[in-house]
Amino acid sequence: MRIAVTGSIATDHLMVYPGRFADQLIEGRLDKVSLSFLADELVIRRGGVAANIAFGLGRLGLRPILVGAAGTDFAEYRAWLEAAGVDTGSVRISETRHTARFVCTTDADQNQIATFYAGAMTEARELALAPVAGRAGGLDLVVIAPNDPEAMVRHTDECRTLGLPFAADPSQQLARLTRAEARHLVEGAAYLFTNEYEAALLHQLTGWTHDQVLDQVGTWVTTHGADGVVIARAGTTPLTVPAVPTDRFADPTGVGDAFRAGFLAGLSLRWPLPRAARLGCALATKALETVGTQEYQVSAQELIRSVGESVGESVGESVGEVPAGAR
Repeated sequence: MRIAVTGSIATDHLMVYPGRFADQLIEGRLDKVSLSFLADELVIRRGGVAANIAFGLGRLGLRPILVGAAGTDFAEYRAWLEAAGVDTGSVRISETRHTARFVCTTDADQNQIATFYAGAMTEARELALAPVAGRAGGLDLVVIAPNDPEAMVRHTDECRTLGLPFAADPSQQLARLTRAEARHLVEGAAYLFTNEYEAALLHQLTGWTHDQVLDQVGTWVTTHGADGVVIARAGTTPLTVPAVPTDRFADPTGVGDAFRAGFLAGLSLRWPLPRAARLGCALATKALETVGTQEYQVSAQELIRSVGESVGESVGESVGEVPAGAR
């Protein structure tokens, strides 16, 4: 399955605050917040939604094509992704801007406050999908992850023009979108990814009910953290897939991206949706147990087979083949 992942490429600056953000918020004064949190830890990691998803796909044995914009400081990051199995030949290198940066502080309750600097990402709007599809010999799916908003709209339009199936993943950019843009990005998507909060925000932003959203997409996948994943399709009863439990909570950053990578890898194996979601949950837990969005270690063959056997045997389905090159 040839998958192109469009979206942000960034460097993550991850800090840990040992207290609770909520303890510092004063009721009735939230219109004039001025807070500074003394962090105990700082870790600098590679990140960006598209790069995270592509990294996960690469670790599971696929050869995803990363489509995004980075700065001249991208050389070392490019080598890292290529070593993980990611095709970076369609990454645009800015001549004037640094690679985007994500600065995030996590408190003791795993709540997060973050700021994102776009940098070179603003040039993603200059990228076209037709040359990417031509170089790859065609594309089976295009993931439209958070990115420069104009780039997201352009890539969505191109998918419709070129007849390419696409997965809409507006998530972090929902707050920047107008109602018309949000609706435009969702309409006709083969898959729609949100978390629970983003689903509520999507309803508010688009003005669509749950059923109206389902009328626009093929499959809506909503993550609910420890409560698992809900898969919804028009005219059917929603299905809940449980999360893979763990008692090692290292860092929630990038967990949703890992889920998407696992889910898409499951689709590439032609697995049914519930089993693909189970693989997504398994990879998400690996990410949750590790600080940094691309630092988890995983045996693709072991993970895929364990998920296939745990789900497949219970419903009498075949496990499917492990992708060539799976680590």
